[in-house]
Amino acid sequence: MVQHSGSIQSFKQQKGMNISKSEITKETPLKPSRRSLPCLTQSCAPSYSLSQSTSLLQSAESESQAPTLASLISADKTEQVNPEENNKTSLLKCSFADLSDFCVGKDKDYMDESQHANYDRSCLIDDFVIKDKPESKTKLSKNDMNYIASSGLLFKDGKKRIDYILVYRKTNIQYDKRNTFEKNLRAEGLMLEKEPAIANPDIMFIKIHIPWDTLCKYAERLNIRMPFRKKCYYTDGRNKSMGRVQNYFKRIKKWMSQNPMVLDKSAFPELEESDCYTGPFSRARIHHFIINNKDTFFSNATRSRIVYHMLERTKYENGISKVGIRKLINNGSYIAAFPPHEGAYKSSLPIRTHGPQNNRHLLYERWACWGMWYKHQPLDLIRLYFGEKIGLYFAWLGWYTGMLIPAAVVGLCVFFYGLVTMNGSQVSQEICKATEVFMCPLCDKNCSLQRLNDSCIYAKVTYLFDNGGTVFFAIFMAIWATVFLEFWKRRRSILTYTWDLIEWEEEEETLRPQFEAKYYKMEIVNPITGKPEPHQPFSDKVTRLLVSVSGIFFMISLVITAVFAVVVYRLVVMEQFASFKWNFIKQHWQFATSAAAVCINFIIIMLLNLAYEKIAYLLTNLECPRTESEWENSFALKMFLFQFVNLNSSIFYIAFFLGRFVGHPGKYNKLFDRWRLEECHPSGCLIDLCLQMGVIMFLKQIWNNFMELGYPLIQNWWSRHKIKRGVQDASIPQWENDWNLQPMNIHGLMDEYLEMVLQFGFTTIFVAAFPLAPLLALLNNIIEIRLDAYKFVTQWRRPLPARATDIGIWLGILEGIGILAVITNAFVIAITSDYIPRFVYEYKYGPCANRVEQNENCLKGYVNNSLSFFNLSELGIGKSGYCRYRDYRGPPWSSKPYEFTLQYWHILAARLAFIIVFEHLVFGIKSFIAYLIPDVPKGLHERIRREKYLVQEMMYEAELEHLQQQRRKSGQPVHHEWP
Repeated sequence: MVQHSGSIQSFKQQKGMNISKSEITKETPLKPSRRSLPCLTQSCAPSYSLSQSTSLLQSAESESQAPTLASLISADKTEQVNPEENNKTSLLKCSFADLSDFCVGKDKDYMDESQHANYDRSCLIDDFVIKDKPESKTKLSKNDMNYIASSGLLFKDGKKRIDYILVYRKTNIQYDKRNTFEKNLRAEGLMLEKEPAIANPDIMFIKIHIPWDTLCKYAERLNIRMPFRKKCYYTDGRNKSMGRVQNYFKRIKKWMSQNPMVLDKSAFPELEESDCYTGPFSRARIHHFIINNKDTFFSNATRSRIVYHMLERTKYENGISKVGIRKLINNGSYIAAFPPHEGAYKSSLPIRTHGPQNNRHLLYERWACWGMWYKHQPLDLIRLYFGEKIGLYFAWLGWYTGMLIPAAVVGLCVFFYGLVTMNGSQVSQEICKATEVFMCPLCDKNCSLQRLNDSCIYAKVTYLFDNGGTVFFAIFMAIWATVFLEFWKRRRSILTYTWDLIEWEEEEETLRPQFEAKYYKMEIVNPITGKPEPHQPFSDKVTRLLVSVSGIFFMISLVITAVFAVVVYRLVVMEQFASFKWNFIKQHWQFATSAAAVCINFIIIMLLNLAYEKIAYLLTNLECPRTESEWENSFALKMFLFQFVNLNSSIFYIAFFLGRFVGHPGKYNKLFDRWRLEECHPSGCLIDLCLQMGVIMFLKQIWNNFMELGYPLIQNWWSRHKIKRGVQDASIPQWENDWNLQPMNIHGLMDEYLEMVLQFGFTTIFVAAFPLAPLLALLNNIIEIRLDAYKFVTQWRRPLPARATDIGIWLGILEGIGILAVITNAFVIAITSDYIPRFVYEYKYGPCANRVEQNENCLKGYVNNSLSFFNLSELGIGKSGYCRYRDYRGPPWSSKPYEFTLQYWHILAARLAFIIVFEHLVFGIKSFIAYLIPDVPKGLHERIRREKYLVQEMMYEAELEHLQQQRRKSGQPVHHEWP
């Protein structure tokens, strides 16, 4: 061991190496990007070379007794490495310690103890200290020791960590299935321990521990990437301009360090870890990987994920389909299965002085507290604790919320512009002064003539949302949606690189147990892996898909039927409100009709949502998707289609159909020849659209927030209330406290994404009619982030940490919403608002049409021009004279009374032209912006390619060094290249 540094230096000078020493010394390390969280920094102790660590591992396996940790530490202290040589060989060095601990086969079989075994429970709650040699404590980091000891998540022997929890009732009669299932779990290599609950003697917990050899076997089978070498960066070729750019970014970074929204990095000691290259774990190449401690080499999330993979594929009865923990939960054999939290989320000791007790406590103090609402999210810690899938959700939610800030500011400016110029609007002034203009009755029986100036308030409110800034804001929001999605793709690529998900492909996903059980007889060879796997025939797939699509169309038709029922309700109660006894209701009967219809529509929406989830679940299972991601994407698409149609069908009716086909006085169109179709308010239909959007958006956000946080709070309070008063929380183990929490939704993050995507639709699709939508969305999302954080950390059981490289099908849905938003906003401006009629009047029929009166207001006389005349004597109500109505038809005294005038056709042509020009212009700008913004930054793309090259070289060097070490031990000649 004395010649260790010399052997490394001589080996690096061999001719067979592909990376020269000069190239390595040129590469100065940059700031770590926190990849590969299992890679721990042990810079205080000298590192072993790969060859020496491998020899230690082999000697430990060959001897009957493995070397103790104290002997390794003493050897560490006697061996000093030259600092200069250590810097030169930094590419080939990784610290190895506790090599004797991860020798395969060291874990002994652990038999189940009696269910009523008596032992000291205080070791499960209090700060438990592992009884080990003093030297071992110095080798483990402080945070790792805190996690293992203080959490209490250990077996009764105080050594084996609890990786998963199963729960069942003793009174349940499915004991044969459980016994077979648990027996098969032990046969797969898992260790089980049973323990009854303290608060409820009928509840039994099964604690699961996965030993090292089983962990390695399944990590290799699942292609889990683990760290094997410290990362270095290629920094040659930088010019002066790049140096100036770097200085500029350094100034920005210095300012960002003073930004109050940035989290204090000193509060996250566990995340200060070195960058490491990673590769798929292999037991045959275990000497490649950095293993400081077998207990911390695989993260807690990885261990839980491997255990769940085994639980999903273990049989409980004879038969190919009798497999998986899900079916056992569905048939009542078990009532729950979950990974335990790392400990309590609160502590009596301040975190600033005593530090966090565990990662859950740290997340609560630095993320889930309401006082952190303005802070950036600790995404790395979220990913470490909850997995990449949940981490990507919160990253996307935070990015969406941040991008809403400019949209909310611009929308607020458009609203304030309308508020400031409202009194000076020519249209509003003419309506408010029209005291002698009478509007035709809006219903047949109980409606009377109404003065036009009675609509003064509605006209002013309509102007707030329908003014000169409407078109600009619609174009801005269409471009904003494109910028948001394109920059999110860049952000996602950086996160996938930082979290080591670049090489994780969908092909690495395992098949769903249900798919394997159904199609196990029809196998084909996978062209990627070359192994046989179950295959779904094309005819069977098409048949199931057609049935599923038929179910989707049936549910959509049900939604349309519900909207039609609401429309009929509006027609029926319209005259009832017009003849109401209360003067306020009688005067504002149209507003009362719309408000009541909105509330009823919201109730119908909530009721139908309960049925949608079950229908979508049945249809998705009928399709029998191949992998979990395919199942989630199919289920998410169905739920989005159902709820999108459910929420927006009534809005589409008001925007594009309300008041369009009513006819004219004396010849109104009626539904079923009985109910007269509803007309727009004298000030237009836009006020109804704003009311519909505002009420649904506001009420839905309140309802969602209550269901996400209020309902779990009530349920958890009731669970704690049912616990006996004599039992205190301090005497209950962590897994039992987790059992009293609410389980995460069975559909995972689908509900969270669905809520935000539907909100994104409200924010973009009809934003021309409601410019305050981005502001409401921003305020809701600021609350939503902390609500979700509080819910995940405190109110829910810990979800299974799952992996993902993106947000799944939701990105495609968002892009589809962005395209639909351009089309709908074009139609809203052209058809629903009065922008086009005002534009045509201003340049064709108004005072400024011929440029004769330059100082005159170009919209003077617009209201009178937009109203047609009707002879009251033709109504048969005993009144004479003329009333006015909104349309462009000839007067009674014309040669063609009540026929469309030329101005109507000019407006219609202008509307169609505006739709075409607006869509082509906005789509062109969107495509150009998408082309300018690459999905992956150029620097990141080059870094990824560089790292792939270095990984290949390092694997070659490690194998060569391992082979040379074996030759030295056997006395064979050592070659500098491959033999």
